[in-house]
Amino acid sequence: MVMNKWSGKAYTQRYYEILEKRRSLPVWVQKKEFLQCLMRNQTMILVGETGSGKTTQIPQFVLEAMQEDAGRNPSKWLVGCTQPRRVAAMSVASRVAEEMDVAIGEEVGYTVRFEDCTSSKTMLKYLTDGMLLREAMTDPLLQRYKAIVLDEAHERTLATDLLFGILKRVLKNRPDLKLVVMSATLEAEKFLEYFSGAPLMKVPGRLHPVEIFYTPEPERDYLDAAIRTVVQIHMFEPPGDVLVFLTGEEEIEDACRKIVGELGDQVNVVPLYSSLPTAMQQKIFDPPTENVRKIVVSTNIAETSLTIDGIVYVVDPGFSKQKIYNPETRVESLLVSPISQASAQQRAGRAGRTRPGKCFRLYTEKSFNHDLIKQTYPELLRSNLANTVLTLNKLGIDNLVSFDFMDPPAPVTLGRALNDLVNLGALDDEGNLTRIGEMMSEFPLDPQMAKMLIASPKFNCSNEILSISAMLSVPNCFIRPRGEAQKAADEAKARFEHIDGDHLTLLNVYHDYKQNKEDSNWCYENFINYKAMKSAENVREQLVRIMSKFNLKMCSTDFNSRDYYINIRKALLAGYFMQVAHLDGSGHYLTAKDDKMVNLHPSCSLDHKPEWVVYNECVQTSRNFIRIVTYIQGEWLVDVAPHYYHPSNFPNCEAKRVLQKISKKRGRGGNPK
Repeated sequence: MVMNKWSGKAYTQRYYEILEKRRSLPVWVQKKEFLQCLMRNQTMILVGETGSGKTTQIPQFVLEAMQEDAGRNPSKWLVGCTQPRRVAAMSVASRVAEEMDVAIGEEVGYTVRFEDCTSSKTMLKYLTDGMLLREAMTDPLLQRYKAIVLDEAHERTLATDLLFGILKRVLKNRPDLKLVVMSATLEAEKFLEYFSGAPLMKVPGRLHPVEIFYTPEPERDYLDAAIRTVVQIHMFEPPGDVLVFLTGEEEIEDACRKIVGELGDQVNVVPLYSSLPTAMQQKIFDPPTENVRKIVVSTNIAETSLTIDGIVYVVDPGFSKQKIYNPETRVESLLVSPISQASAQQRAGRAGRTRPGKCFRLYTEKSFNHDLIKQTYPELLRSNLANTVLTLNKLGIDNLVSFDFMDPPAPVTLGRALNDLVNLGALDDEGNLTRIGEMMSEFPLDPQMAKMLIASPKFNCSNEILSISAMLSVPNCFIRPRGEAQKAADEAKARFEHIDGDHLTLLNVYHDYKQNKEDSNWCYENFINYKAMKSAENVREQLVRIMSKFNLKMCSTDFNSRDYYINIRKALLAGYFMQVAHLDGSGHYLTAKDDKMVNLHPSCSLDHKPEWVVYNECVQTSRNFIRIVTYIQGEWLVDVAPHYYHPSNFPNCEAKRVLQKISKKRGRGGNPK
């Protein structure tokens, strides 16, 4: 009997079956070469093509090397492997635990936002890049880690770009720490230049060829073309599962419906997007049904990390949704944009994992060669950086100009982020972290939401603000199915709607859920996402612990008091006072500071147009929409944020006239204190 060196128990038969498959992976062939390179160098860069097995195998190789080097003492060291998305961190950790023949959460675990599946036994931890960043805030030298693997580095998420700079600093002070930067499609020269002296190792993917097909002419409607292509694949191609890339939830659900309408029970159509409940996301891994072709319709979440066995055909329309932030207007746009050549190669690589595959690109070869950019623009260059600046300040990096960004952000974006943090009280006028800023940085939330929580005891409503914050931190709790049930779902939502807006509607849902003893049947009957509600409970518990750490009072105004909802709305405003809009004479909303025209989002629960509203976010799709909106009173602005709502701060703004009117009414002569 052979004993498992990790768990101390006998290996199962399943372990040996998986081991045979692992040994067939391209990365296994180069295991010895990799380990030699790892032990000789502090940092190394690994380019592994799709299907090479790098995400599952390399962290295990590193773990074995670290164990031999340091001895098995899990209380003293960890190997961490970052993933850009939570679904990837969770699914890969489960797979690796199975490969190592251990229970998930013990020797192998994962940590994602608001969920920690690790224990004192954990030696190999998969985690999102954002979670490693948060760990660095409390442990700047990452002392618990013996080695860190940054996976999918080519995705250049905001957190990954920050980790590049932070880890460069850590490595200088931790000669014992190993770093492996790995990716499928990497700008190798750029990374070699950034991590000067680091060796580059290349691992080929599986050898099955992927045949690429282009359209002779550009497609007028890529969604229609994608559905048509899937039907043709099913009718004329041999058995094999299909992966279709689309841009978002609405498009994916529409495509799934139409494909089922065309092909019926000949196919098993499975959607995949980030806001889908985890249990639904896991359906992509379900084993195939005999004589039924599986068709996965996904966002670019399936481009990397997630390996779906059986995919032979890929349909690539050439688009994805990209988040773009305009610091001048504070508007975040989610725009459908052409993908990069690197993304196109990643998508094609999803085919042919188990046998020769085909990729159908719904654009011309000329477009691929001349119209698509080589690499996707880093998220750092198209994001709101307020949270980033707060994180760097917490890490002791207050001179942002000197921070070693791989691609430095625009000065105007950094300037707006600094200005917002000063207005929130997180930084002083010299850019130093304040006591409020220290507290805000401890919350795994956007700065505005953190400030709202910290301010809530002052308005005697921290219990309610905690519940609202938790509900805002999880996927949408309202389920709105297609077809006949849609009317019933809308009627169910209407029963929760509060006359003053969306934040209080979410509070109603949470209160009713708790009053009904967290019953899953109650959720089902009321078209409420049970998984989202359980997540909200978990998030709330964690936020309570952080509030307690800073001795922030848990309190509520008497429910029967006329001030109950007023205090909650004032607390909302204490965090989101920079996100306020007012109704002009023509019946349109204008943002208070910038005079930009915005519209209430169709999902808004307000049945009237109050003069002033506070909102959670402004997004641009077909128009500028404000989402999660609640009615406030104009005079509260000069009470809650007098430093911001001084009329002199509003040159040439409609809001200036209103603020002067409020100040004059209060006898302040336009100069509120």
